[in-house]
Amino acid sequence: MTLQQQIRANRLRSAFVVLLFVLLIAAVGAAIAFGVDRSLGVGVVAAGLAYGVISLLSSRRMVTSLAHATPVASKADDPELFRMVETVSIAAGLAKPPQIWVIDDPAPNALASGLRPDTSLVAVTTGLRRLMSRRELEAVIAHEVAHIRNRDTRLMTMAAVLVGVIAMICDIAFRMALSGRGRRDQSPVSVIPVIIALVLAPIAAVMLQMALSRRREFLADASAAAMLNDAEAMALALRKLQLDQQTLHYADHAIAHLFIESPVHRIRGVGELLGSLFQTHPPLDERIRRLEEAGGFRLG
Repeated sequence: MTLQQQIRANRLRSAFVVLLFVLLIAAVGAAIAFGVDRSLGVGVVAAGLAYGVISLLSSRRMVTSLAHATPVASKADDPELFRMVETVSIAAGLAKPPQIWVIDDPAPNALASGLRPDTSLVAVTTGLRRLMSRRELEAVIAHEVAHIRNRDTRLMTMAAVLVGVIAMICDIAFRMALSGRGRRDQSPVSVIPVIIALVLAPIAAVMLQMALSRRREFLADASAAAMLNDAEAMALALRKLQLDQQTLHYADHAIAHLFIESPVHRIRGVGELLGSLFQTHPPLDERIRRLEEAGGFRLG
């Protein structure tokens, strides 16, 4: 497929995953209404929504704190990086370039975060600066800026919050159902399917979040390549990330989906196939292969 075909296909698949998320939330609501006292259920849902709003409002601070990132105060502190981000932002059509943050870590990686393009940020590790050539670093920044332009940062933040909300609601409803505070016109046996649904829903939510994250990585790769008209640079950067074995010192699962490459160790061995369903990123081999196919080249 061409880059534009990849972009369109990934957008359609992402929309489908979002639809599944909506259906899952509706199913959780139906399970609570069926297996838990409705008046109590309303309170549980309200508490979950309040938690979600608070999480969204504090997401930026949480991301920078968990990543141990520090802002670059002014252009004078890092003029080369500022110029690169500004140039890529213009190519992406952003009205305002994202803020620049740095993570003091030898492992090469980068992330983007923000609910709106005008308040978004891009963070790169010191290890990434040392490893990448200027062309490759520009491709990585374009990948992160593409996430901002495509509204991936907002979408993935909302998905992460929804996973937390679903987990919270299901946990409370599960405890209420076990304690016998469900609807009194039901037999204990009839509540069993509800309990099973409340256990499985958070797992399904995480799987949907991971699937959505993997789709957006393919889209950002293709968008960055199209933005710079240089698919090879994006592929070269991914190859260097693939060959480097260092892991971030502060690798947190809560924000793993925001990085260009997963900052946590990959699952290996017997559970690798099952574990792949819970991976935030698609295999780097596959990402490189798609760029090679779209750009008509081979890295060798």
